[in-house]
Amino acid sequence: MAKYSKRYAAVAEKVEEDRLYDPEAAIALTKDLSTAKFDETVELHLRTNVDPRHADQMVRGVAAMPHGLGKTVRVLVFADSEAAEIARAAGADFAGEDDLIAQVESGWAEFDIGLAVPSVMPKIGKLGRVLGRRGLMPNPRSGTMVQPQDLPRAIQEAKAGRLEYRTDRTAIIHCPIGKVSFETNQLMDNLSSLMDAIVRDKPSGVKGTFLKSAYLTSSMGPSVPLDMAVLQALKAPE
Repeated sequence: MAKYSKRYAAVAEKVEEDRLYDPEAAIALTKDLSTAKFDETVELHLRTNVDPRHADQMVRGVAAMPHGLGKTVRVLVFADSEAAEIARAAGADFAGEDDLIAQVESGWAEFDIGLAVPSVMPKIGKLGRVLGRRGLMPNPRSGTMVQPQDLPRAIQEAKAGRLEYRTDRTAIIHCPIGKVSFETNQLMDNLSSLMDAIVRDKPSGVKGTFLKSAYLTSSMGPSVPLDMAVLQALKAPE
């Protein structure tokens, strides 16, 4: 049985037993339960009813977080010379082709989001073993394969708060939605954008209930159970 600190046990008592919290109340409580000496991340943990063993039940997508995630996002773009210049001008932290591919192949991966133009995709296939397990491999499905003319938009979205989500092998989606220091309305906007995207991404192979339960928590705090009906009705802000 897990042992918790006195600090954790004291704040955990504020979570009412058998209550399912509406998202806004859950966010406010999660902020209140955060007592660490650093700016904790607020996280959503969502249990789905998918079977990750079946390809037609995998959940994977992208959500634009209106208020970002509270950290500097480093963007890398695999692109030939002309597209690389477009990427650098648009604010990419790293952009290039053969030299950059060789650097990543050697094990370097000091970036948060990887993009690639279509012409370079065949060259980076070998990087799957390095980037795939870290969720950094560009691919069309996640919107990270980008036409050169669309690079400025894609880089801007990535810098602003582009969040990739996916089910793990236990059918759970784990996602940050911001920092404890964010205002409640900012975390609500981010949560709404994320849930809107996930609900729309319900796999066709899933029968019955798609989302079973959800919890909000901070990095070091106790979890707060969410009202699923209210959570699934959230829509991305206009």
